Amino acid sequence: MAFDLASISSASMARSPRTVIYGESGLGKTTFAAGAPNPIFLLSEDGLGRITVPHFPKVATFGDVMEAITTLYTEAHPYQTLVVDSIDWLEPLIWDQTCADGGKSSIEDFGFGRGHVEALRYWRQFFDGVTALRNDRDMLIILIGHSHVVRIEDPLTAAYDSHSLKLNKKAAALVEEFADVIGFAALKTLTVDEKKASFSDKDAKRTRAKTTGERQLHVQPSPAYTAKNRYDLPSPLPLEWAAYAAYLGLPEPEPAAETEEPTDAQADAQADGTDA
Repeated sequence: MAFDLASISSASMARSPRTVIYGESGLGKTTFAAGAPNPIFLLSEDGLGRITVPHFPKVATFGDVMEAITTLYTEAHPYQTLVVDSIDWLEPLIWDQTCADGGKSSIEDFGFGRGHVEALRYWRQFFDGVTALRNDRDMLIILIGHSHVVRIEDPLTAAYDSHSLKLNKKAAALVEEFADVIGFAALKTLTVDEKKASFSDKDAKRTRAKTTGERQLHVQPSPAYTAKNRYDLPSPLPLEWAAYAAYLGLPEPEPAAETEEPTDAQADAQADGTDA
């Protein structure tokens, strides 16, 4: 390829977003992903519950993961969205592959964090595979994960706690680099001051957290959680595919075709084998 002045372009390289959505269990992350167009689930855990969607058999090795991605890349299929549920259960499979290739029994046996550095090679293989599905097969990519609270030691501020992806920090950093959108899923929470029956001014009230039950997707960075987006999305968004898709101009699932009930005359004609 020639990198001369004639090769310069100002056209946008529009691609569908590679979305990472994470949070505590039971918030509706899988339901959000199931609302995407024609999804196929790649399961590293039993996270579907009663949701009925097409899915591969639960993967047991990193080789299974890459085989499923290769199948979607090389074979004809109707699926428009790949959902990986979940990336934190994928991580142990990557560790197993790293240990098998390195002749170790544990990721910690490499010493001094070296195992987690070696594991990044397999993370990159995974990301290359799903990105190829996005680029060459025009598939939407959704990765689901869980959250945990980490302590942030920032030289510019006092240390504070923050919600982050439940991954080794090196893998989490690579996921953050890979993703076009990282959404932190959470319930909308309010703090309420309540009076206490006490004679002491110090204990006259206490602050309690209450939730409205509204499920939200935070996509703008905050000290309280890891989030990002490359599309200037408002935050928070409702935790539902239709709202997310509307802001990004993404396709929504096609509604099921409605069938009309036959008239009495049509039903009689069908029974007789004649035209009504």
